Amino acid sequence: MIKSTVRGIGHYVPDNVVTNDDLAKLMTTNDEWITERTGIKERRHRANRNDATETTAYFGFKASEKALEMAGLTAKDIDYIVFATLSPDYYFPGCGVLLQEMLGCDTIGALDVRNQCSGFVYAMSVANAFIKSKTYKNILVVGAETHSFGLDFSDEGRGVSVIFGDGAGAIVLSASESDDTGDILSVNMHSEGKYADELCTKFPGSKYGWSDRMRLEPENVTNAEVYPVMNGNFVFKHAVTRFPQTMMEALEAAGKTVEDLDMFIPHQANLRIAQFVQQKMGLPEDKVFNNIQKYGNTTAASIPIALSEAIAEGKIKRGDLVLLSAFGSGFTWGSVLFNY
Repeated sequence: MIKSTVRGIGHYVPDNVVTNDDLAKLMTTNDEWITERTGIKERRHRANRNDATETTAYFGFKASEKALEMAGLTAKDIDYIVFATLSPDYYFPGCGVLLQEMLGCDTIGALDVRNQCSGFVYAMSVANAFIKSKTYKNILVVGAETHSFGLDFSDEGRGVSVIFGDGAGAIVLSASESDDTGDILSVNMHSEGKYADELCTKFPGSKYGWSDRMRLEPENVTNAEVYPVMNGNFVFKHAVTRFPQTMMEALEAAGKTVEDLDMFIPHQANLRIAQFVQQKMGLPEDKVFNNIQKYGNTTAASIPIALSEAIAEGKIKRGDLVLLSAFGSGFTWGSVLFNY
């Protein structure tokens, strides 16, 4: 029986630390306000918002190097890439092909996933299906974001801009038939597109305009179209409902219970959401890993960064039962349950 095994993992964040006090110099806010509502104390931003080299694909490249090293593989051993991001280097092509070139992989397939906060869960689900169908053997799964270049650092945009950070995480998912390796036990993915406008960036796109509008009427392109918008309370209420649902679905599909879990890693959207879900599910603190305090919400990168840190810190060991769950824009949500 073919298993999907996490063979290697790594993460990368830029060196530039942006504290809540730093943001208070740009907009009317303070450390207490941000911490109380989100749990975030600091996040990473690339040093220069206009840097053309420190990009999302570059972050993914740095994380992938570490994942490959841990896996004991080279780029030539990878036969497929799945890259999750909402902040690609280009509108098109996607970051997957850019990463393929940076790493020096063969002319392998490279798929981009656009499911925002749920992107990494969706990407792992896709990779798992390819491996268990015996289509590919070693798949590089990446979640990476460069939010800092596209946030509104003014009072108008502070409700969103204080939340997000930059970074990347990557795993090598490999096929194995060994009884000594872990396996992905269950996956689920969901969406509810009627709430798309509750958390989105509208421009550019075929609905709100494209190059002609920017060229001919740039004064009519509003901040509410260009920058991310979020109905925070609405998103929170849906998240704390959908998280437990997708978690239980994953556990029940594998014949497991909450008590069987060794570690739960939620998407790092808001510490208050994670704490609410932890309490609702009856999970002790030592079985939930959060690092949003240090990195903010890195969207598709948040789960692999947290997973990488938890493994590096010895909080997840080989054989442990791990649950990854996410909820975000779309709305989309889902989970991956696996033995590490």
